[in-house]
Amino acid sequence: MMRRYACVWFPDWSMDRLRRARRGQPISCHSEKPDELPFILTEQGVTGLRVAAANASATRLGIGPGLRFADARSRAPDVQAEPVDRGADAAALEALGLWATRWTPLSAVDGIDALRLDITGCARFFGGEGALLNDIGERMAEGGLSCRIGAGPTPGAAWALARHGASRVNVCRSDHPVEEALKDLPVTGLRLTENAERLLRRFGLTRIGQLYPVDRTALARRFASKEAANAVRFRLDQALGLYAEPLVPLRPPPDYAARRSFVEPLISGEGITAALEGLAETLCDHLEQDGCGARDFTLTAFRSNGSASFVSLSTARPVRDAAHILRLFRDRIERIDPGFGIDLLALTAARPDTLETEARPLSADLAPGPVDRVALAALADRLTARLGEGSVRMPRAIASHDPARAEALAVFEGQEEDWDDAVLAPRSDRPARLLERPEAVDVLAEVPDGPPVRFIWRRVPRRVKRADGPERIAPEWWRTFNAEARARDYYRIEDEEGRRYWVFREGLYQDGRGGPPRWFVHALFA
Repeated sequence: MMRRYACVWFPDWSMDRLRRARRGQPISCHSEKPDELPFILTEQGVTGLRVAAANASATRLGIGPGLRFADARSRAPDVQAEPVDRGADAAALEALGLWATRWTPLSAVDGIDALRLDITGCARFFGGEGALLNDIGERMAEGGLSCRIGAGPTPGAAWALARHGASRVNVCRSDHPVEEALKDLPVTGLRLTENAERLLRRFGLTRIGQLYPVDRTALARRFASKEAANAVRFRLDQALGLYAEPLVPLRPPPDYAARRSFVEPLISGEGITAALEGLAETLCDHLEQDGCGARDFTLTAFRSNGSASFVSLSTARPVRDAAHILRLFRDRIERIDPGFGIDLLALTAARPDTLETEARPLSADLAPGPVDRVALAALADRLTARLGEGSVRMPRAIASHDPARAEALAVFEGQEEDWDDAVLAPRSDRPARLLERPEAVDVLAEVPDGPPVRFIWRRVPRRVKRADGPERIAPEWWRTFNAEARARDYYRIEDEEGRRYWVFREGLYQDGRGGPPRWFVHALFA
């Protein structure tokens, strides 16, 4: 399939963006009718303050981008001005590029005032390429944005047609040679530097078609350097499709997607929920055809005012159950603000993987294992949807004799390696849970190299009735060597009231590694 690209160029982007941001307010604080008085945006240049953008009134007076601010004031003494906000312009253009994914999943920002869209295979969903491009232009105009559109087999051709085509929408058809479509356009359509354009005009090369018969050797003789001549040919080859020009999309394209547009925009959460049911079923049908499920789902709402809102979620295991997906999104739909109305909804799925199907046992006695992994993953998904990403964690066994390192909490991702051995069957001579950190105790009486006889913990004196141990655990020198690290002797003890503790003595008498040993409570037995 031949690639097709569209370039949407906004000639007055900075001014249009500011007008949209201050909708309902005058652009200039000194004017209640900003289009009647000249108004400009300025930017600091190499040689001083220059005009970055101008409204219609200023343009009629000969004020345009690149003009020095002093010259603009001489032509229109009452001109109003304020600095251009390039950061806000870039952020708004990126947001508009994300909204443009309503037409294609491959959209990118092109410079400071244009969008590049890969519309390959997308035209059939809109009634043809012409209808697609017209829809883009109409929706931009509804949002208060003036734009010109070019479409062709290469990004360079689309860029040139958008800026130098004869009409608002200029198309190089797939059955039409791109060389023929570009030959009458000026060389400024090749995205060259100002110096290169100036040299080409000096040599009488003002049209792109005039460069076709010129070979590289002859072109290099006219330029000061071979690199400059190669840059001109390189841009020409990109426009003609001889060199590929990759597009880096704002958002990675989804593996699966389902979309639905609405004649009457949605303005309530109930309408979004009803539409999501059909989208989830359609998406799951696509997944079922490939025999797989997905783990990342995103619901994107495209508003009629040119903005978009989306919510995402992830599942522990690949799923393709429409009811389960709808249940997970139900608590997040309220985060979508319909604004002036939603005219298109898209549900996308990423990270597809083979879906493991397991037959549900008739009873717990016939289950192959003690854990229903499908039900556990579904529970984790619901908790994650309610509490947030990374909130569901499961213990993971670590090969270590140190009880503080023998177990760690990891985000549950639907995998239970060594589940039965490591988690469901812990050591019976150790407590199931440890204190957050060992708590020091004051030993009132102890037997050398033995358990304490009396100790004070949490301001309460306790007398030991029974004791078992020790279990000696030496420092793990192969992890982090520390000459001051000391061995631990763990004891299971019980006081006169029947409470059982897991205590340890840190250090041995006369081990040469510090002062006398210290005692700690590390856990309690149930």
